[in-house]
Amino acid sequence: MSSSKENEQLMRLAIEQAQIAEENGDVPIGAVIVYQEQIIGKAYNQRQQLQDPTAHAEIIALTQAAAFMENWHLNGCTMYVTLEPCPMCAGALVLGRLDRLVYGCDDPKTGACKSLYNIVQDERLNHKLEVTSGVLEEQCRQQLQEFFGRRRQENKNNQ
Repeated sequence: MSSSKENEQLMRLAIEQAQIAEENGDVPIGAVIVYQEQIIGKAYNQRQQLQDPTAHAEIIALTQAAAFMENWHLNGCTMYVTLEPCPMCAGALVLGRLDRLVYGCDDPKTGACKSLYNIVQDERLNHKLEVTSGVLEEQCRQQLQEFFGRRRQENKNNQ
């Protein structure tokens, strides 16, 4: 299990990925996947860039990690993501059989690991992940709040 210092260090990398998403006009969410202390996937939201509703940071990072492992079973892997995953991404984490999920802030609107659902620890499914939440929570939340604040202001100015 990773120490809180390691969790914070890797979450900072996910926050850097989220910044890239924002620079590209997308919601600032970033994800990093680690296997045996090596980063094997890192990504940011690309829904706007790719015009693809499935181009979430988590999904892109999972694809990279599976390519690295040459296997869709990602046993021994941990995902670090700035925002609690949605139902699609939480389901993909279960299907990918990652060991752990570490995320920054809860998502009260679409969160599927604690807030609305708990897909990643549902006893009815064939796999469960260990979950750590609240890593650099305030920094992750602030990044999202500032992004949406700017978006609301831009929309207001354009009316």
